[in-house]
Amino acid sequence: MSTQDQAQPAATFVPRDPETFFRAQKRNRRATWRMSALGVFAAFIMGIPLTLALTPLVYAGTLVVAEIVNHFSPLPLEFWRGVRTFGRLGMRVGDYFINHKGTLDPQELAIGLCVVLLPGMVIAFALWAGIMTLFRRGGAGGALVSLQAREPNQSDLKELQLANVVQEMAIAAGLPVPKLMLVDSPGANAAAIGSSPQDARIVISRRLIDDLNRDQLQALVGHLIGSIGNGDLRIAFTVTSVFETCGLLVTLINSPFGGQSRRTLWRIIRYAFSFGSSDTAKAAEADAVAGLLSGNLDMNSTDIDRFFNSQQKAGLVRKFLRLVFFPIQFTNLAIEITLWFFNSMLLGPCMALVWRTRRYLADASAVELTRNPDALAGALERLSQDNSAMPGGSWATHLFVINPSGDRSVSGLSPSTAEMRQAAEAWAKAGGGIAAGSLDYAQLKKEMMTVGMAAVGGDAQAAARMQAFVRTMAEAHGEDAASIHIPDLTDVAAARRGDLAAIARLQAASRLRSPQQEAKSGKTGLQAQSFLSFHPPLKKRLKRLERMGARLRADVHRRRSVGASVVFGLAMLILVPLLVLAANLMLTVVMMLIGLNLLFLAIWLAVIHAVFVWWNGK
Repeated sequence: MSTQDQAQPAATFVPRDPETFFRAQKRNRRATWRMSALGVFAAFIMGIPLTLALTPLVYAGTLVVAEIVNHFSPLPLEFWRGVRTFGRLGMRVGDYFINHKGTLDPQELAIGLCVVLLPGMVIAFALWAGIMTLFRRGGAGGALVSLQAREPNQSDLKELQLANVVQEMAIAAGLPVPKLMLVDSPGANAAAIGSSPQDARIVISRRLIDDLNRDQLQALVGHLIGSIGNGDLRIAFTVTSVFETCGLLVTLINSPFGGQSRRTLWRIIRYAFSFGSSDTAKAAEADAVAGLLSGNLDMNSTDIDRFFNSQQKAGLVRKFLRLVFFPIQFTNLAIEITLWFFNSMLLGPCMALVWRTRRYLADASAVELTRNPDALAGALERLSQDNSAMPGGSWATHLFVINPSGDRSVSGLSPSTAEMRQAAEAWAKAGGGIAAGSLDYAQLKKEMMTVGMAAVGGDAQAAARMQAFVRTMAEAHGEDAASIHIPDLTDVAAARRGDLAAIARLQAASRLRSPQQEAKSGKTGLQAQSFLSFHPPLKKRLKRLERMGARLRADVHRRRSVGASVVFGLAMLILVPLLVLAANLMLTVVMMLIGLNLLFLAIWLAVIHAVFVWWNGK
């Protein structure tokens, strides 16, 4: 080596726009406060139409009970005068805001708003406080049961080493050592589960011990430990309880109309008074009830819909009950549409943004604990390229390090050598012309597209080859190939020609999904309540790690072409006004439903009052 070469300094890596992990943590904590404030505001905004729909039902139920009591034991006239006074005040407040008629002094306005909004708000807050108190008793045990998690095998040296890594990271963070649980599943993922650092559990897929090196495992554990130390378990518990409260509200309204809601309420009551049960049994019951409440937010299948829209021939009693409870259907519809709209478009995305900042914060905390941003970046990239679905964990997709449904932001990255070889081997087994183990990925894609087009065109041999390839790739990624329902591509060709039988078969096949596919869909748990993913895009996480010193693959920095950027910008210019228009239309629908709800409840009460007046006068 020449003297000149020796004099030249070695090339050093300089991050783009460098940032210390302390500064990154501070920035993400500030972002958390901003997003949390936005979430509280979103909950308040959602609460206004919700209480406008709920409060009239509360007053209606109270007045019906008062009419019944008054029949057997007459109530004082002062009670009925107060009812009429509050009724007139409520009507004046509604006329003032809706029709812009009349005048109200500040005191009357404050009292009127309390009359209209306060009962619904008190009920919603009481339900939320009850859910928080009730499910705090369950801890993390139920989640571990659903995930089929186990303790480390004492005879497995690798599992014991991982337990030591968890202990080291917890000591470095100054936290109680969380219990390590392993899941024997084909999915590669990890999560921190619990309600506080005292009952926290680290859940890791067993295959990660073999897939990641020690530094990457340590960085992954550091992310989970940092998440626990930052208070993410408490935040996750609070966010989950908000959506469970919405589910409980729908369950209460539907309970008079169907057995499913009544069974859910009975399980809640049984769980609340299960003082003699073991902690494991309580946790499992809490987890089951939470799943039922989340499922009750599904608008596609509710007890009240089945009660009013059943195709079976209704008897005289059922027809009479449908007529009597017809006004409550509008209350139910107004509440369900309000919850769906505001959860999906406002509250859910706000909560998703809060949780994204917590993932960024946990990444920075992992860098602080390990001083190795490269290891965490490598672990995230490795997890994103693999099957990350966790059977039994679909209720808590937001708790996992990587989105169980996969990360769309890395779909454009070049495949690794192992992935190309794996695809070539699967294609060769399916009868493709590419040699097994080939790295000519461009030729492989070209041949697959040619065969796929032939299959769609009706070539039965090409369709069989594509189906064999899909099943082989599923087996390679640890999924149950036998449970994967692949539509017959010859049916696709027939459907394009208008074959009704083929269309029906394709529709039936689309409704059949394996458990792994359900878990990977991401539309379960909290993710079903928001169009925005609770997991930040991997590219953004990697670029933030690069600012803290991580060395990334060159293709991570691949930018969208100018043409694609122009198309994306034009699409946004079209879509944003359409979304705003759709939101305004939905708000109009909500307000119309609330107005119809008030109208039908008023008619309902007037009829009930007339019946009791007639009855008392006999």
